[in-house]
This record gives sequence, structure tokens and C-alpha cells, in this order.
Amino acid sequence: MTSHLEEQYQTSWQERQTFAENMQPIIGQLFRNNGIEIAVYGRPLVNASAIDIIKAHKSVALHEENKLRLRESFPFLQALAKMSLAPARIDVGKLAYRYLFKGEANGLSIEQFLEKELVTIAKVSDTQESKDVVLYGFGRIGRLLARLLIERAGPNAKLNLRAIVIRPGKDGDLEKRASLLRRDSVHGAFNGSITIDTENNVIKANGAFIKVIYAKSPADVDYTAYGINNALVVDNTGIWSDEEGLGQHLQSKGVAKVLLTAPAKGDIKNIVYGVNDDMILAEDKIVSAASCTTNAITPVLKALNDEFGIRNGHVETVHSYTNDQNLIDNYHPAPRRGRSAPLNMVISTTGAAKAVAKALPELKGLLTGNAIRVPTPNVSMAIMNLNLKKATDKDALNDYLRHISLNSKLQNQVDYTASTEIVSTDLVGSRYAGVVDSQATIVDGDRAVLYVWYDNEFGYSCQVVRVMLAMADIQVPTLPLA
Repeated sequence: MTSHLEEQYQTSWQERQTFAENMQPIIGQLFRNNGIEIAVYGRPLVNASAIDIIKAHKSVALHEENKLRLRESFPFLQALAKMSLAPARIDVGKLAYRYLFKGEANGLSIEQFLEKELVTIAKVSDTQESKDVVLYGFGRIGRLLARLLIERAGPNAKLNLRAIVIRPGKDGDLEKRASLLRRDSVHGAFNGSITIDTENNVIKANGAFIKVIYAKSPADVDYTAYGINNALVVDNTGIWSDEEGLGQHLQSKGVAKVLLTAPAKGDIKNIVYGVNDDMILAEDKIVSAASCTTNAITPVLKALNDEFGIRNGHVETVHSYTNDQNLIDNYHPAPRRGRSAPLNMVISTTGAAKAVAKALPELKGLLTGNAIRVPTPNVSMAIMNLNLKKATDKDALNDYLRHISLNSKLQNQVDYTASTEIVSTDLVGSRYAGVVDSQATIVDGDRAVLYVWYDNEFGYSCQVVRVMLAMADIQVPTLPLA
């Protein structure tokens, strides 16, 4: 016989599940039909399970005095579904909490409150044109970018994945490529349906119709022959990093711009979205999305420099092994990288500390960096040992970074955890550039040591998509800002 407390809990849980399940179709329709990405206190809910939606609401209590119940946020979601809105990322949790608990209702109905808060995107006709996208290369980052772009597929998609370009393969190549997109040892199964059309060399995935083009070089491709025009080519090959090499793409018919998913050489702009994306100009033909490590550390460094100032420091990267290392001992042109990646910690180099200066010039010459490759397949950590211009303490520094993660222009780049139990695998699939591990923070006056986790594959890919949107001049604001 169940007790009253048991019955009460079970009833409460069933209510939460029901609300979460009712939220799912609304969230999906807002995203696919209107380009509206729903979140709760920074936790994205697009394609989230009912349990993920419940957990996102539960996380509100970590930041606020009161809980936010699903039955309380649900009316706000229903109201959003009836509004005419331009594409945006809307944190329904923050809006609901402000209305319900921070005295901002002011006699307004939920609908009136949302109209006031979302006035910049309300009743605005969406005139932003969609952009054809081509993935040149289909390795770890290429396939994750494909997943993210397919996730956005729909009648109002702004980034349309039209084609993938890979080197000529043997019989069965298309099936193997589709299989690698469908199954991933780190990131799990693809969320949806994938079929192939071998006659037309096409991968069909969740409504996306993706032409697979086999070519040895950019010069071999005429994209207009496939109905692709003014495309943004995302180069994931790592073969070229300068203007001469990447400029080959611009010689192909149907190409307008090129984005490199690696640090670039020369005068090519290295962009860390959230920090220096305002440097992207309409006339820029070639842009770099920098490296995963540069994306992870630069937003946190900017936040710290803005508030405390940074005199100098050292960044040590504890990085998961990558495909350019050997599985077993064998020849490798780089020092130490010839030794077995799954069996060894390997001291390596990183240009991320110096690369920070390209996105954040005020830190030029102030940082050194090194790296250790470790036997994990994904999720890395940056340990930042910094000398600050202003003394502080652990609580004040952590509170500031927590605020940055929730209520700043860097809220999509910087995440924050207060867990004492979190480990690297818990961060697989994180959509943030970096996650501050507050429990590991050390502060002694003007000296601070910070630990920042990052999914060096998926989190970085999310940053790349943000740069793609900026290059395509597609605006997706985050609301509310605070």
C-alpha cells in the first residue's frame, strides 16, 4: 500500500511528464516553422526529450530563489506559438520567471507581457533569405555540422545543406558515408531517418536532400550544375589554411563565400562567435572559425579581462586525442604524436593561447600555452592560470562567471556548472563553447586558476554554425538578454 507522500510524488511526476510531452510538439513547430529556438535558463529544448525538458526546469532552482514548474511555463509557450515572430532564440524560462516571481507582470496578461518583451522580433516580416551550404569534407566536424544543419531543416530554414563534397571512393562509399552520419561512437545515433539514393548520389535525412559530390579538388566542381548558387562552402578538410588555398573554392561556379573550420593563416579573420563576430563584413569572402580550444577559452578570457583585467597567464590544454594521431605506435612527422593515442598522455603544442589575440587583441603577448593529448575520444579541458589586475576571491569570481553564463552577450558561449561530480563524458553534446567548472576554481588575491570544459567536437560545431549564420547575414537574436 502506497503512502500519501508516494502518491503525491507520483501524481506530481505524472503531471510534469504530461506537460513536458505537450511542450514537445509546440517546441518543434516553433523551431521548424518559425526558426524559434526555445530554451529554459540556457538549456536548449529543441529536439529535447520529455525528461530533458523536466531537467531544464529543475535547473532553474540552481539560479533562482523559486522553482519554475512546467505548468507555470507552459502558458508562455502556448502564447509564443500564436505570435508572429522573426527567428530568434527565446528563453521561455527567464520570461516566465520574471513575470511570475520578479514583479514584472504589472497587470499585463501573458500575451501582453510577451509582446512587450519581444517587440524587436514581434510582427516583423522575415525577409532574410536562406543560404545554400556545401560541406567540403565529411570527417568528424563535417558530420556534426551536417547533423546540426539537418536539425534546422524545414520550410523556414535559413541554412540549407545542399551538398557534401568528398574524394572519389570505391563501390559502397555512399552507404558507408551515410552509415557514419547515422551512427557515431561518441555522439550516439542520428536523431531521425536517413536513406540513400544511390542512382542520384543523394543522402535524404529528415527532409534534407543532400547531394554527394565526388571531386579531387575544388576546381572539379560546378555547383550550379546541381542548382546550387551563391553558396557558403565550409571547408572541413584541414588541407588549406591560407587565402591562396582556400581561394580555390571561390573559383568554383556557384560559390560566394568560404568558411574554414580551423585556424587560418595570413590576414584571414579568425572569428570566435560572441567575441569578435562583429568583424565579419558583407565583403568578406574567406573567414576562419578558429580552433575548438580558442573558442572555448576566448569568451571566458574576455569576460575576466572586462571585469578584473589580465596581466598575463598560461593556458594548459588537456585535449582528447584526434584523428591526426596514431592508434598504435607508428611513424608521425610531429614530435611524440607517433605514439599510441589511446594508450598515452602525449605532450603536444597548441597555438590557441596566441590565437586568442586575433579575436581579443588586448591580450596579445600576455598568454602562453601548451597541450597534453589524453586517451579520451572527446571533451577537453583548458586550465587557465592567470594573474589579474584586480584582486578578488573565489565566490566573487564564480558569481561573476555565473552571471555571464546567464545574463550577458556571451550566454550562448559560456556555460557554468556547480556540480562536484561532473566528469568529461557528462559534457558530450554540450552546445556551449566552454563550461566553467566553478568547484575547481582557485583564487588567491590577484591570482586565479580556472578550469573550462569543452566538447571539442560538438560545442565547436555549434560555434561554427553561428559563424555561418553571421556570414550569411542571418540574424538570430537571443531574448531576453538579461
